Amino acid sequence: MTRRVTKAIFPVAGQGTRFLPATKSVPKEIMTLVDRPLIQYAIDEARAAGIKEFIFVTSRGKSALEDYFDHAPELESSLEKKGKTELLETLKSTNMDSGAIAYIRQHMALGLGHAVWCARRLIGDEPFAVILPDDVISGEVSCLKQMVDAYEETGGNIVAAMEVPQSKVSSYGVLDVKDDMGHIVSTKGMVEKPDAADAPSNLAVIGRYILNPSVMNHLNQMKQGAGGEIQLTDAIAHELTEGRDVYGLRFRGQRFDCGSKAGFLQATVAFGLARDDLRDEFSAYLDDVQSIRRAAE
Repeated sequence: MTRRVTKAIFPVAGQGTRFLPATKSVPKEIMTLVDRPLIQYAIDEARAAGIKEFIFVTSRGKSALEDYFDHAPELESSLEKKGKTELLETLKSTNMDSGAIAYIRQHMALGLGHAVWCARRLIGDEPFAVILPDDVISGEVSCLKQMVDAYEETGGNIVAAMEVPQSKVSSYGVLDVKDDMGHIVSTKGMVEKPDAADAPSNLAVIGRYILNPSVMNHLNQMKQGAGGEIQLTDAIAHELTEGRDVYGLRFRGQRFDCGSKAGFLQATVAFGLARDDLRDEFSAYLDDVQSIRRAAE
């Protein structure tokens, strides 16, 4: 019987240099997608999957991120006095209970594997999830919930995976597939950022993981991988050499790379059009933009 996954690590120590100058004073994770910061989408996804303990691996200059999840008594009181109950409920939904969130500092930027390793003492001997807030995924069932359901059947380690164009594989960790069972594949290896000609497949790992605590044992060795960083992919691949299973889950949903400007804009359009209160006005504006563009051509 597999143990329930109730802990999740959120690596949020990055400087967000691709979004400068905005990220000079605003952590990338609280940049707003429609009317919610990126980190809120990640938290909501984790909650929907049954996560109870939230571990943030942060760095210097991330105090605004910590403040976001705190209670705001004066604002709540003001909304209550003005009878703005709907806004008040929205605000309260962002609050986290005392003790539900832990913050750990990553003092050196040594890669994703190192960021996950920083949380090892809070993970202990339990399976855990890792969520990268840059990857925003929309779907009827949250991506992590799909992974938790699959994990209860398979055990082992599970990574979220999606097909990418062969020309893009060098930007991802890529699965070497052993057995393709449809929405789940078993693997015989993983390669971090391979050259397109050498990639074992085009099935790329994106920012959702469910991992055995034994992954931390390999991260303890601090072995540098691609880019001179400590790669989480390498630690997961090491699980296979020790006889533990690694699966890829072809999740149902659409992934947006909000770590890039183009991806962030695409997500803004998609999430804006999905909102009942915004769809008509926003759609009309986009139609106007397209009409003007076609006329200019």
